Amino acid sequence: MNRILVFGGSNSRNSINKQLATFAASRLNGTNNIILDLNDFEMPIFSKEREKEGGIPEKAYRFKEQIEQADGIIMSLAENNGSYSAAYKNIYDWVSRIEGNMWEDKPILLMATSPGKRGGKSVLQAANNRLPFQGGNVVATFSLPSFRDNFEADQGITDPELLDELRQQLSLFEKALG
Repeated sequence: MNRILVFGGSNSRNSINKQLATFAASRLNGTNNIILDLNDFEMPIFSKEREKEGGIPEKAYRFKEQIEQADGIIMSLAENNGSYSAAYKNIYDWVSRIEGNMWEDKPILLMATSPGKRGGKSVLQAANNRLPFQGGNVVATFSLPSFRDNFEADQGITDPELLDELRQQLSLFEKALG
């Protein structure tokens, strides 16, 4: 049974990206989904001076262990001002200091959603371009526009075309898992 690491790239307690990532993972068959909350990995803001003075925080090592133990990763990134959320970026910065190949070439389903019509496409593009430099094997991507119009908590994605697009991306992800 494949172990899938699942998280939304936000520290919002009601993260729409965590909801999307969790929904996508629930559509997989025969997987053990490990759902993370970025609030459990809150650390001081990264700086080289902090690293030199106090080393890498234990929480960064714990996040890295989750990656190591996973067979694949489903992440849905929040977009703040066209880029990563501060919570995700800080974890990314700290964990990448442990090992340059932080994602360990694990298959990644990279997603984003937002309340707006672009569905987080700017952060999705930034991450799709950046993750391979740290061992991110992005095998599928998905953007859900207008989250509140296209997603219901008890049902998931409500638009049939968008749901079909997610199914196609999940199929690519499952094939990459082997």
